[in-house]
Order: sequence, then structure tokens, then C-alpha cells
Amino acid sequence: MPTKHAIAGLITRLHDPQYARWASQIRRTGGCRQPIHLRGKVEHYDRATGQLLHRYSTHLEPDGLLRVPCKTRRASRCPSCAETYRADTYHLVRAGLVGGKGVPETVASHPCLFVTLTAPSFGEVHSRREKDGRVLPCHPRRDAETCPHGRVMSCTVRHGTDEACLGEPLCPDCYDYTGSVLFNATAPELWRRFTLALRRHLAKLAGLTQKDLAAQLVVSFAKVAEYQRRGVVHLHAVIRLDGPDGPTSPPPAWATVDMLACAVQHAATVVTAKVPAYDGQPSRVLRWGAQLDTRPITLHGELTDQAVAGYIAKYATKAAECVGTLDRRIQPLENLAALPIREHARRLIAECLRLGSFDELADLRLTHWAHMLGFRGHFSTKSRRYSTTLGALRAARAEHRRDEQISTGRLPLFDEDTVLVVAHWQYAGQGLSAGDAILAAAITGVPVTHLSGSAGGGS
Repeated sequence: MPTKHAIAGLITRLHDPQYARWASQIRRTGGCRQPIHLRGKVEHYDRATGQLLHRYSTHLEPDGLLRVPCKTRRASRCPSCAETYRADTYHLVRAGLVGGKGVPETVASHPCLFVTLTAPSFGEVHSRREKDGRVLPCHPRRDAETCPHGRVMSCTVRHGTDEACLGEPLCPDCYDYTGSVLFNATAPELWRRFTLALRRHLAKLAGLTQKDLAAQLVVSFAKVAEYQRRGVVHLHAVIRLDGPDGPTSPPPAWATVDMLACAVQHAATVVTAKVPAYDGQPSRVLRWGAQLDTRPITLHGELTDQAVAGYIAKYATKAAECVGTLDRRIQPLENLAALPIREHARRLIAECLRLGSFDELADLRLTHWAHMLGFRGHFSTKSRRYSTTLGALRAARAEHRRDEQISTGRLPLFDEDTVLVVAHWQYAGQGLSAGDAILAAAITGVPVTHLSGSAGGGS
């Protein structure tokens, strides 16, 4: 039930003479959970005469504020803005598979694979296994050994899809938390070395030097990181072979899907990343897991362009919070034991903080990225020539909205070459009060539980 404070705020807003304008702002944010509050103005001047042609100021807006979407990619923070990010990522990825958004449709004929690079095992964890539509026991063993900590390393339970124990170690004291954290921290470097090794092996298979290969072939990709329930990242990537001019040019005839698959297999096997020695511990070499999935993308069948684009876009809006940890940084002196997180995630965070105290590991910035369980890379990235960009998609959307405002008379039509635009904006807060959140839910149709938890706005 709403609190008395929320009800009082709701009544005050409904009786505000500017309620209609406030509701219009809320609709334009699309149900943003934590809208940004801005104060300022925009003025349009004639470049030749200096005459003021148009002025917009937040002075006359409700509360003297303009509310705009937060534009976060994290679904845990704002489902509405994350959905926009997901849709943009979907179109970006799909354009690189079948064309569109400035990419020619001939790109669909280029050799292309959907690749999943996995993490190695750091200990047995509870998992849900299926075969032929049947759920199998987790880790059934007839003569299961007992670990040094007195736990039998077996589990015969058929776990459900949402059970809290999924991803938890069978024995937390045996689990290699150090290795898990260090793998996450080195995953971006492993990916970088993977792309280099991939190009080198393609050149070797083609009998060319790397310089000659670059003149005939370009490797394009789009990738996303996915957190497993055990707290380590897997990388899913679309890898495509293009001609020297990118997607607008076909690759050489000798560049085939089989050659690409062979190069991917080799690169995933040979690349390593070395973590320096620390606190008397020897240096450690990390590599990709033994499981490697490489599948061609087809226009029809199980793995279509739509399925791949949807899969990558879905994980572009998620992060470590799906493991049961936080979606914010751990503050100094914060009581780790009091955080509302899974015990497995708590131990991973504690290991990040412990390892981050060693000077030899300072470059990994484990303390800074403890809430991400050590992973410090970008969740979704692409090569320069893969397809369009998120910036281009956002610019097109902004241009569409501007044209819409001009056509409805809400914005004057100016010749951009003859108009000088002077803008001044100031950050004035973020979020919605409890009463405003209830009204926003009614206006936008976004459940109030997705809105009311945000911080109160104001200056």
C-alpha cells in the first residue's frame, strides 16, 4: 500500500495547475524509472542579424525542470531505457547479418559464424541439465568422493529453472574463487588476443602475410558478455569475413565458413593471459574453457539472423546482477556482510577486494570492479566496419522526433545554416518521488514497482 507521504505527493501533483505539462514530460520519457532533471535554456539566433528567433526555458516547466530519459542500458535500473538500448543493439547486430541501416544486403552472403567462448571450470556447481526434454540429476555419482572439508561431491536433485542454488558450488571451500575473479579480469585481454590470433591463423591458412591478408580480407565482429550463474563471463560473438572495404565488398573466394571455423578453433585454443605473481603466490596462466561453440548463421533454420540478434541484444542490457550481486560499485568501508546479495556473490566480491589490495595486481583494478566480480570490459562491442553504430541510430531517432515536432508546430522551422543555437543546461537531480512514481505508472503503463524505487528528484 502507498505510504501517507506518497499519497500526499500524489494529491499535490494532481492539483498542480501544470499537471498536464508534467504528464506530457513523463510520457516523453517513455516510463523512465529514474529520469534526469535539467534546468536551463536553448536560444536560436539569426547568424546574420543576431536577432533572437526562438527561446525555450525550463523556467515555465513544472517545478522549473525538464525531465529526460536516463538512457541506461541496465534493465535492473530502468527497464524502459534498457528496452530502447536492446532494440538499438538488435538492429545494429541484424544489420551486420542481412543488411539495412546503411549496410548492403549482399552482406548476407559473407562467411559468418556465431561463436561462444566459455570460461574454464573453477569447481563443481549446482546446475540444471536437460536431455531430450527431460531434466537430469545435477551431479549424480555412485561412489562420490568426500572433499577435504567433509562434503560429498554429489547432487541427485533435479533442479528447477529458478532455484536459488543454481551456480552455487557444491563445496564453497573447495571452489577456486581466485581463479574465477582473475578470469573475469583477464577476459577482455583474452578476447583481444583471440582476435589477433584469429587474423594470424587466417593469414597462415591462406598462405599470406598479415599485411597481404589485410589488403584482401577484413574480420568484422559484434560481441556481448554474458554472466553465468556461477559468476564468470562467457562471450558470444558474431564473426564475419568481408572484403578489404568492409561489408560493401565481398571476401575472396578462398575465404569460407570452414576456414573461419578452423581459425576460430585454433585461436580459442592457443591464446593465454598471464597474471603476475603476488603475495608469494606464483604467476597464473588463464585461457578459454574447453567448450567452444561455433555455428553458422542461416536465413532459415534454428540459428537465424533474428535469433542471433535477439540473443546478443538481450544480454547487452544485463550485467552481474543476474548472478545475485549489485548493479552499483562497492563503496569504501561498506559492510560487505550487510549487502543483500547471494553468499556465492559475496565471496566473489570479497576475493576481488582481497586481490585488489596487492600492488602486483593493481592494473586489474579489482577493487573498482568488485561489484562486477572482476570483469572490467565493455559488455557489447563491435569492430569498426561491422555495421552501423548506436550513435547513428540515436541520431536518426532524434532527427525523426525533431521532424515530428516541426510538423506539429511545436518547434519552429529554421534553416540550420543560418541559425546559431546557444544552449545552457544544469543537472538538477534524478528520479521520481513516491507520489510521482504512482502517477507515472498510471500514465505510461509501467508497473509502479519499476518506478517507485528510484531516488527522489529535485535540486
